[in-house]
Amino acid sequence: MDAAGQIAVVTGANRGIGRQFVLELLERGVTTVYATARRPELLEFDDPRVVPLRIDLLDHGSVVEAAQTARDATLLVNNAGISTGASLLTGELAEIHREMDTHFWGTLDMIRAFAPVLAGNGGGAIVNVLSALSWFAAPGTGSYAAAKAAQWNLTNGVRLELAEQGTLVQGVHLGAAATDISAGYDGPKIDPREVPRRALDALATESIEVVVDDWSAMVKASLAGEPAEFYTKIVALLEAA
Repeated sequence: MDAAGQIAVVTGANRGIGRQFVLELLERGVTTVYATARRPELLEFDDPRVVPLRIDLLDHGSVVEAAQTARDATLLVNNAGISTGASLLTGELAEIHREMDTHFWGTLDMIRAFAPVLAGNGGGAIVNVLSALSWFAAPGTGSYAAAKAAQWNLTNGVRLELAEQGTLVQGVHLGAAATDISAGYDGPKIDPREVPRRALDALATESIEVVVDDWSAMVKASLAGEPAEFYTKIVALLEAA
């Protein structure tokens, strides 16, 4: 898929990686970007091709309404996410549920709502912004990592189910980017602009998985090895960060 001429929906477009997706899509010549947020009135894009749209992933009605509005969509970017920092053992269960409700159930709700839209417009593509934490957990990331792991295998599952209608489903993995969600992390961070650039370049070659940075590549490469060795290495890297 070439971004030029596409009609895209981007969740969590008000800041961070979502905002960069909107800007990169505009740069590449999309016809329309439905830029979505819980409070679309706060979106700041100076381009007539940007259409603000309300989506709250915890509000099923807003998802249904958005799919009815964006009936011409050919590309869905599921980017919206949260990080509560809740401990799996001692954190508030409501916060842990909120992470899973956002990353797993919210993403699934979006895909179920927009799959018929994409089918009606020739198949199109779905991009799910995942994480290196889809493949491991680090201290303080338990609930987020569990939610991202669920979202990763959700991505794999819907890819198989949507193949028949010609919808490409891509998963994008990265470590930390210089955005608000990783403000408390002192380790290396990539430029958030790299995420949409790599993802959209990969769409052009029909790539179903994008590993954006060295951190994610290191984590993925470790999966075939002994977990104890990997976690010893991870703890040392995080302590040195």
